[in-house]
Amino acid sequence: MMDADSFRCILSRFPSGIAVITARDGERDVGMTVSAFCSVSLRPPLVLVCIDHTASMHDLLLRHPKLGINIMASEQQAHCQRFADKNETCRFEGIGCARGESSVMLLDDAVAQLECQLVHHCEAGDHTIFIAAVERGARHDGRRPLVHYGGQFTQLAP
Repeated sequence: MMDADSFRCILSRFPSGIAVITARDGERDVGMTVSAFCSVSLRPPLVLVCIDHTASMHDLLLRHPKLGINIMASEQQAHCQRFADKNETCRFEGIGCARGESSVMLLDDAVAQLECQLVHHCEAGDHTIFIAAVERGARHDGRRPLVHYGGQFTQLAP
């Protein structure tokens, strides 16, 4: 069986978009950066995110049904780093955002935003796959996505 470091190195050669997921924990807004996000179905509209069991939001997502997904723009690298930092306590401070209809935070200037209802989850190794039904969404044309490749943030060439 392949070791984790070799597997991670190989998979880093597959470019992926970056998203920041958000939720509410009582009166507190929480969020984290993810790269394991994709569509599952058009009818009904479903997406998935894969979250490590040790991630800050893992247990919250098991008990909280609402989720915001912000597909990040190329100029939002600093936001992505802030939401990925395990020691960051004020992730939303100084970042433009607005509360969606489902009370999750949606980040300004994202390429696209989704408001979702978690409908299913299943264990897969050291991660949980969360499947969510998309209730609302918005896209913002003209913005380029932030991409993760080779362990680094990068941008698509024009």
